[in-house]
Amino acid sequence: MSVLTRRRFLTISAACAAMPTTAGAVAQWRGIALGAPAGLRLEGLTNTEAAPIFAAVEAELDRLEAIYSLYRPESELSRLNASGRLKHPSPELLGLLSLCAVLNDVSEGAFDPTIQPLWNALANGSGELELQTAHEAVGWQKVIVKSNEIQLPVPGVAAITLNGIAQGEITDRVAKLLRSFGLQNVLVNMGEIAGLGNRTDGAAWQVGLTGSNDVVLSRIELHNRAVATSVPDAMRLRDRAGHIFDPRSLLVFHDAVSVSAPTAAIADGLSTTLCMTPAERIDLVLSRFPEVSLENLV
Repeated sequence: MSVLTRRRFLTISAACAAMPTTAGAVAQWRGIALGAPAGLRLEGLTNTEAAPIFAAVEAELDRLEAIYSLYRPESELSRLNASGRLKHPSPELLGLLSLCAVLNDVSEGAFDPTIQPLWNALANGSGELELQTAHEAVGWQKVIVKSNEIQLPVPGVAAITLNGIAQGEITDRVAKLLRSFGLQNVLVNMGEIAGLGNRTDGAAWQVGLTGSNDVVLSRIELHNRAVATSVPDAMRLRDRAGHIFDPRSLLVFHDAVSVSAPTAAIADGLSTTLCMTPAERIDLVLSRFPEVSLENLV
């Protein structure tokens, strides 16, 4: 039985229930999602038959990048960070920030989207004075979020990143889009994984969960469920910290965390959060999310 490894190249496999299929056909697409390589593999469709689906996915990724991307200067997030204020934010941005607020609360501040200035300072090898200035700009409680406007506390210094949760959100939205085309059995990986329905042979989707060395540590089955893995040392910031860390102490407590949940956004945010959560507090955090399971902790 084939197993999809969590950190393998991004793919989607789909069995089509509500549309005609071509036996043995496989349609493939390659692209970019939040700056990283992404891909689709639709079993049972030719490239011609899948063209409308691929076009719709590209349009949806472009729409979501225009909200969440740190690399596009015209995105909602980039405009907010550049000016310290964003008028008329999209419902998608407001919804994801609402989930961020919940994670910030349950983690007692460890999960903090305003970590971006400190992240940049560490990545750039800044000196102690610059690090102190960046650290003082961090603090989710300082951000004002209203339905018609978002304000940062220190324009030009304070900044938000959604890198600890946006991949899961995009995975969820691509899965929803694929279902709108009648694809009922879909495995989506846009940085995090959502398994809808079953494989083409009727078996549950199989996902291998890896640690920091890419070795498969455990395997789980997914059926209408998502899983996310966070590995703090997958990227190092000038040897001073991994790319995931508690903004208050720069510490993490675990090398790899995998979480399954009803949505990839929740799984993504919680796997990030639990990296910064002492073992004795993990059950307390998870108690706020009764449908979530801790799948791997290293």
